[in-house]
Amino acid sequence: MTGSSAFESDAARAGAVSIRRSQVAVASLFGALGFSYGTWTSRLPAIKGNLGLSTSQVSVVLLFAALGAIFSFPVTAAALHRLGSRGASLLAGGLLGAGLVVFGLAPNWILACAIMCVYGVLASTMDVAMNAQGVEVERATARPVMSRLHAVFSLGTMAGAFFASCITTVTTSVPLHFAVAALIVLAAVFLPRGGLVADARPLEGGTRSFALPRGAALLIGAMAFLGMIVEGSMVDWSTLYLKERAGASQQLAPLGIASLQGAMLVTRWFGDRARVRWGARKLLFAGSLMAGASLAVALLVGGVVPALVGFALFGIGVATVSPCVYAAGAREGGVALAAVMTLGALGFLVGPLVIGAVSQATNLSWGMAVVAGAAFVLAGLSRRVRWD
Repeated sequence: MTGSSAFESDAARAGAVSIRRSQVAVASLFGALGFSYGTWTSRLPAIKGNLGLSTSQVSVVLLFAALGAIFSFPVTAAALHRLGSRGASLLAGGLLGAGLVVFGLAPNWILACAIMCVYGVLASTMDVAMNAQGVEVERATARPVMSRLHAVFSLGTMAGAFFASCITTVTTSVPLHFAVAALIVLAAVFLPRGGLVADARPLEGGTRSFALPRGAALLIGAMAFLGMIVEGSMVDWSTLYLKERAGASQQLAPLGIASLQGAMLVTRWFGDRARVRWGARKLLFAGSLMAGASLAVALLVGGVVPALVGFALFGIGVATVSPCVYAAGAREGGVALAAVMTLGALGFLVGPLVIGAVSQATNLSWGMAVVAGAAFVLAGLSRRVRWD
């Protein structure tokens, strides 16, 4: 081997290591946010019991988390402008771990709502910053990674649910559980931080604008709205459904989230291939129909096993909704995309409130039936959107 070829070979190996390091670092951020989310949603039954909350009060706690996300845009813009996506990711990730500890120590409903509002701001800021980091890594490495990064978020959520199921066999203490989980989040955020990359250009400050979309963009926005209702509501309420309606034990109840997110993880990992092969219209129509039908059957049959199977099939059906919807929104222009994303955030806001209200008036099975109905409406709308 000549000196020149050896140098080129060493440079290629160094480049490959650098690419992998950056991809792992950003993926770790996605996993950390997912793990945090899976941790506290898995313990909602215990939090409800410890604080003596009603089902509607739990929905208000979830509502405050969504409100924090909705009104986080000025904070997020300022953090990105001053710190860049790398610094904003690290700051939000560090505070997110601390937020878990504080939430585990919440003594009453009012403080729980306030803490979750701040958590929503931090989670939204980290979400935007880590996605910006994903874009920077793609630009720096010329390797597409975004689809699999979102799959890692599902993996993190699933891992949080599995960890909750395991730790409850050792201790029922929510504060202790959340403290250990916070250490895991902090390790995932900071240990691989050297692989994060600097922004190629400064990020502008300011606030995010919103304009009501029209025509095709309005249909896409409606799908984003319903998509976040069905995806967010299943994560938020599946543990409570298994505990209160299906009769699952405290150890089994968190497996609802694991079942849902595991199915979404696998589907998102291969979702790009499926969209190329069948097209977004067929993929979303069939997937949404399967999601609505599987959840409806699980609710009608009842029991833990049918619920876990139904949640998994539901996850497969809705996993590709967000990627397809936001890609379609981008084709309608920047303003339309901003509006579509805002409508999606509003769906995340409205979903817990509606499910909680219906569940309080009837029971949680009827509340989950609303999610199945929303999936059927998604299937209908998918036939009317121009995807190509």
